[in-house]
Amino acid sequence: MKFAIALLVVILLSPPVWSQGKGGDKQSERVRDNGIRSAGANGSKTDVGAGRGMDFGRAAALPPLPNPYRFTARRDVILKAVADVMRDRNLIVDEAASKPADGIIISQPYTFIKGAVVSQSELGRYADISTSIARGWTRGRYTITVEVQPIDGANANVAVNAKIEGRTDGATGAEWMTLNTMGVVEEEFLSALIENLTGAPPPGRSE
Repeated sequence: MKFAIALLVVILLSPPVWSQGKGGDKQSERVRDNGIRSAGANGSKTDVGAGRGMDFGRAAALPPLPNPYRFTARRDVILKAVADVMRDRNLIVDEAASKPADGIIISQPYTFIKGAVVSQSELGRYADISTSIARGWTRGRYTITVEVQPIDGANANVAVNAKIEGRTDGATGAEWMTLNTMGVVEEEFLSALIENLTGAPPPGRSE
């Protein structure tokens, strides 16, 4: 009888012991998980979440230059600088199409790439070719139009627009197709014009 009573006491006391043991394990896990936390981190626990991730120091992309761009200079000075920049970039002014009296300078088409091997990638840098059904690009060219609009005697807005074309050579012959510009040609020309007129690269773009 005494043995049966003792066995019953042991059985009745066992569940709380197990419960305490399980509670202790969970508490220990919470302590391990807490660790030393900082904002956006997972403490010392490394098997869940990604935290903030690693920052490899990549610089943010620069915003595009305003186009039209405002210059503090007379229109005749700007027009001369436009012609100088075109010459420096191997562009020829189209005298027949340009209207200097109205502040408009237009270049002749400039072929910037030739060859089927490299034309695809170079065209993709200057123009959006994803929407075109044409394939097998063999050349790329662009035409630049610069318009100088006076604000007053000492300031003017300068707008730069580029017409990008790609050529395909098919069974019916060569065909030039106009493509949507990515703005790279305009950005490069504006940067060169700013440096020509101010003697320094655009703000935030110095090397």
